[in-house]
Amino acid sequence: MAASTGCSEVGVSEESERNRLQILPVAVVSRHSQELPAVLDDATLSVADRSAHLNALKMNCYALIRLLESFETMSSQTSLVDLGTGGKGKKTRAKAAHGFDWEEERQPILQLLTQLLQLDIRHLWNHSVIEEEFVSLVTGCCYRLLENPTISHQKNRPTREAITCLLGVALTRYNHMLSATVKIIQMLQHFEHLASVLVAAVSLWATDYGMKSIVGEIVREIGQKCPQELSRDPSGAKGFAAFLTELAERIPAILISSMCILIDHLDGENYMMRNAVLAAMAEMVLQVLNGDQLEEAARDTRDQFLDTLQAHGHDVNSFVRSRVLQLFTRIVQQKALPLTRFQAVVALAVGRLADKSVLVCKNAIQLLASFLANNPFSCKLSDTDLAGPLQKETQKLQEMRAQRRIAAASAVLDPEEEWEAMLPELKSTLQQLLRLPQEEEEVPEEIANTETTEEVKGRIRRLLAKASYKRAIILTREAIGHFQKSEAFSQMDPEEAEETRFLNLLGAIFKDPAASTQKNPQESAENMGPGQTDGKDKPSVSEPEKSWEKDELVKQEMLVQYLQDAYSFSQKITEAIGIISKMMYENTATVVQEVIEFFVMVFQFGVPQAVFGVRHMLPLIWSKEPGVREAVLNAYRQLYLNPKGDSARAKAQALIQNLSLLLVDASVGTIQCLEEILCEFVQKDELRPAVTQLLWERATEKAPCSPLERCSSVMLLGMMARGKPEIVGSNLDTLVSIGLEEKFPQDYRLAQQVCHAIANISDRRKPSLGKRYPPFRLPQEHRLFERLREMVTKGFVHPDPLWVPFKEVAVTLIYQLAEGPEGICAQILQGCAKQAQEKLEEKNPTQEDLQDTPTLPAFLLMNLLSLAGDVALQQLVHLEQAVSGELCRRRVLREEQEHKTKNPKEKNTGSETTMEEEMGLVGATADDTEAELIRSICEMELLDGRQILAAFVPLVLKVCNNPGLYSNPELSVAASLALGKFCMISATFCDSQLRLLFTMLEKSSLPIVRSNLMVATGDLAIRFPNLVDPWTPHLYARLRDPAQQVRKTAGLVMTLLILKDMVKVKGQVSEMAVLLIDPAPHIAALAKNFFSELSHKGNAIYNLLPDIISRLSDPAGGVEEEPFHTIMKQLLSYITKDKQTETLVEKLCQRFRTARTERQYRDLAYCVSQLPLTERGLRKMLDNFDCFGDKLSDESIFSAFLSVVSKLRRGAKPEGKAIIDEFEQRLRACHTRGLDAMEELEIGQGGSQRAPSAKKQSTVSRHQHLTPAASDNDFVTPEPRHPARRRPNTQQRASKRKPRIVFSSDESSEEELSAEMTEDETPKKTTPIRRASARRHRS
Repeated sequence: MAASTGCSEVGVSEESERNRLQILPVAVVSRHSQELPAVLDDATLSVADRSAHLNALKMNCYALIRLLESFETMSSQTSLVDLGTGGKGKKTRAKAAHGFDWEEERQPILQLLTQLLQLDIRHLWNHSVIEEEFVSLVTGCCYRLLENPTISHQKNRPTREAITCLLGVALTRYNHMLSATVKIIQMLQHFEHLASVLVAAVSLWATDYGMKSIVGEIVREIGQKCPQELSRDPSGAKGFAAFLTELAERIPAILISSMCILIDHLDGENYMMRNAVLAAMAEMVLQVLNGDQLEEAARDTRDQFLDTLQAHGHDVNSFVRSRVLQLFTRIVQQKALPLTRFQAVVALAVGRLADKSVLVCKNAIQLLASFLANNPFSCKLSDTDLAGPLQKETQKLQEMRAQRRIAAASAVLDPEEEWEAMLPELKSTLQQLLRLPQEEEEVPEEIANTETTEEVKGRIRRLLAKASYKRAIILTREAIGHFQKSEAFSQMDPEEAEETRFLNLLGAIFKDPAASTQKNPQESAENMGPGQTDGKDKPSVSEPEKSWEKDELVKQEMLVQYLQDAYSFSQKITEAIGIISKMMYENTATVVQEVIEFFVMVFQFGVPQAVFGVRHMLPLIWSKEPGVREAVLNAYRQLYLNPKGDSARAKAQALIQNLSLLLVDASVGTIQCLEEILCEFVQKDELRPAVTQLLWERATEKAPCSPLERCSSVMLLGMMARGKPEIVGSNLDTLVSIGLEEKFPQDYRLAQQVCHAIANISDRRKPSLGKRYPPFRLPQEHRLFERLREMVTKGFVHPDPLWVPFKEVAVTLIYQLAEGPEGICAQILQGCAKQAQEKLEEKNPTQEDLQDTPTLPAFLLMNLLSLAGDVALQQLVHLEQAVSGELCRRRVLREEQEHKTKNPKEKNTGSETTMEEEMGLVGATADDTEAELIRSICEMELLDGRQILAAFVPLVLKVCNNPGLYSNPELSVAASLALGKFCMISATFCDSQLRLLFTMLEKSSLPIVRSNLMVATGDLAIRFPNLVDPWTPHLYARLRDPAQQVRKTAGLVMTLLILKDMVKVKGQVSEMAVLLIDPAPHIAALAKNFFSELSHKGNAIYNLLPDIISRLSDPAGGVEEEPFHTIMKQLLSYITKDKQTETLVEKLCQRFRTARTERQYRDLAYCVSQLPLTERGLRKMLDNFDCFGDKLSDESIFSAFLSVVSKLRRGAKPEGKAIIDEFEQRLRACHTRGLDAMEELEIGQGGSQRAPSAKKQSTVSRHQHLTPAASDNDFVTPEPRHPARRRPNTQQRASKRKPRIVFSSDESSEEELSAEMTEDETPKKTTPIRRASARRHRS
């Protein structure tokens, strides 16, 4: 106990001693600072006393500062320890270590030193010159405190302010500027956290302490830094850049005078310094050089800054380009950009949309959005709306200018010159009047009795000046008769021709100077228009008119310029829309969000093209990125959920009108996307009840609306029912009466939408195991099915094109909601077939006379086959989803019931069964049993003779096998679709009809038939992959179909099959690569998307590239050289792994040995040049240099390899430059040696010309042309050729082909794609595809 007490006493004494030592210097300096003013004011102070006080001051300050630095060092060490132990209780540990909180004690010490320096202590030194060492002692502790990384924290703000004040006093009173400048530059280079701290200090010194010169000194030091040094010192450059940027934000007016020093850094290599200087310029434009009242010099400076910003919009570094766009965005948002620069900066932003950098594109979109939000032109920017006013006002301006020119010309021109100018037209008018005197009566000119000859001459002269020649001639004729005694009108030579006499008289009157000086001002005002003056007008009258005309002309010019700027701006925005819409499906989510926000803004500004972007963003609702999906929802909230209106009903009406416009000409995909969005809104209760109420009023015709508006209202109700089924479920009878009641003519479009709406009241997905309740079904006797049966049956005999899509939806709805739907559909089929039979039995007079075979209208047969196909497909879906799901649900319920009723003793006896149950084998076996049951029904029952569907199979086959006999296009489409649907039911039936299907796929003359069958065969490839696998080459063949529609469908189908691993991906995928250069942009985009998705599947593209290169560069069946480059540039961009690049380089180099034509050499060289090579890849090329060294005499091959060298040099390390130089030297040596050898060869051959090389490319047709079927016998399918069984003539033909690069995979996957197929070429062997589940391909 005594020992512990002793220890505690020792601890307390040490702590008190430490506190006393800390407090003592502070107290001493404080006391000294209080006594010093009296000492300094004492004029009688002796030299010895002054020296004593000076020494005391130095010692006290030294002791206090050393104490300050010691505690700061200890505090920093404690902070480092706290980083390892965690920050909790840090303040308590610091206080326990020191006996006080040092962070709270620093500020008073600094304030004490500041108070001391504020005294006039210079008198203590000889000649009042303070030693530099003393100032450095005091300020040095400040700089050491600033080096603490925590000094920039908010809690240390009092300390920062105290340091700033202390250094400010040193600057103002002790000539510390030079030292401070050097120290600040050093600290910026080494301490990144000090940029903002020093900016705050410097700005305070420049404003509150009047030390503006320190800004210039610091900037001068930064400006004198060598740009090359800064490029090697990124840390220092970062500190300088941050300092300049923040300093420009705080004191731009002071910094602007020093900007010329920093200009050199704009040409430096360090992009951070360029960004800092550009940001400083932008801040000055915003804060200093803003406004319309700038002086000439300030305006020039602003223009120079803006020119520099615009120039760096094309900087080589993407971060600088991005920063420039951000700065312009701020300038536009704060309305500091002059109107004269709007077009140039908008053009810059539009140009940057094509930038390779995603960040630049994103900022370009933001800048354009800012331009839209802050444009000074109009809230509605429509090209068509602006073009009309612009044309009208431009024409008006041209007229005003022409009028002004005429007036100016009449005022300036000599009368003789004017007369010569008007003489030809005057002579023509005079000749016309002399030939047709009756025209004078149309323009009467009377002379008053009070008028004198001079007044009449003045009128004639003014009429001539206004180009009213007809009136002048008529008035002259009247004057000749009226003033017969007057010399002016009577002195005419009778011997001259009448035309000459008139012209001489008019010329004399017009050129008479007296006539121009004696005109009546009143008559002048009456007879002359604005802008025309005569010589007698007084200045008091003419000057205001001229001033008014000039003002009007200036106003008109300003109006035209405004409209022209608005129109140009609108055109640029329209151009940007086309570019930005292509960026909507970029991989970067942030860019996609910016694009969506941009289109929302453009739409709000009324740009007509914006609606395409708004529609184009709809599929993004399915995006896996939550941010993108939410952005689409927010966009539609802004655009449609908050319409303008005075009442809730008016808002609901506007909302419905806007949504209805989206449905106009909308595709099925667009409607599904909009349905998903509305479903989301309904589930979150974001749609007001007034919207639903108004939709029902329009649907039931309680509110006046057009038939199309009524139909769209039903569509919107159906979409909303997906979110809340009760919207439609509670009004089912109302919907049936709306669209399915009997009327004439029947509105099948409305009925179709009613069926869609009703279908949304139940879940269309396959029932899950977790559901214990039976699915929602309606009895067969329900009025809905009765009406559907009647409408389908009665509409069957009418040639209404809308009946076909309606009956498809009706059949789907019956199978979805009805109990026993097969019975209802059987009745429909029987009723339609009966009507067709009755039509067939009706005899026409011509048939009785000629005894022809009875005929059936083509539309009836088409309707019948289409209906049978729909029923067959829906029956299959019903069995595999509804029936299978219900069997599974009942089995689960039965097993649960058995498990509950089972005796506990019985549970323990069956150990083997229990083990199987634990392993899940029982459920899997039951699933397989149910799947086998469904499969056997499809195989054995649906298409046997006892089922109604089987009755239509011969009819379908008859139409498909005889295209010449059944040549109606719509009938061919319906029959081919029906055949595809029937094939989905049974593998046996499918196998027997595959030959017919693929024959029609290749030889049908109708693109729509080929397109539909492409979809059908794709579905069959998923359902029966083993059957379709041998026919895969024929699927690839459709990728070169001449019809754009077929190529698009084939691209979509093959994309799905390949990405889902349903077909083997071999070298034939080169056909997909050819689509990258398809003339149709949407097909090329589809192919690009396919390869983008394929690149995410491991090494798929890497494995396929050799085969693709081989096939595309093949002279016998590849593509031209330029298209080849386009394709390979895209495909090789997916090779990003270094290991893949190295292996591919080695393979491509070795291919030079097997290539046989110069074209193939060039293609291989181009592929090598497009790879992202590294130093290891270059070593691979050096190792295989012998493979291509002898080909380097070709200039294009040599250029390709040189481009590889230039790419490698850009980011090469110093140690890697040696191998690059070696490679380049070998390239140039082989190139030069090859050229010399060729020259020698030419000389040795006597100057004989070499035969042209392989530059004559064999042109292969881009698409295969289909051979029309001459007869039904042409539809015969061949057996694929086997290499071991080729006939001799086939081998002879093959041997005559040009040599080409051959890969191992080519031999194994080569298939003939001929459309001429014979029966012995039908595939006999199939390769089984292993599947995890027996039902995988059928689900």
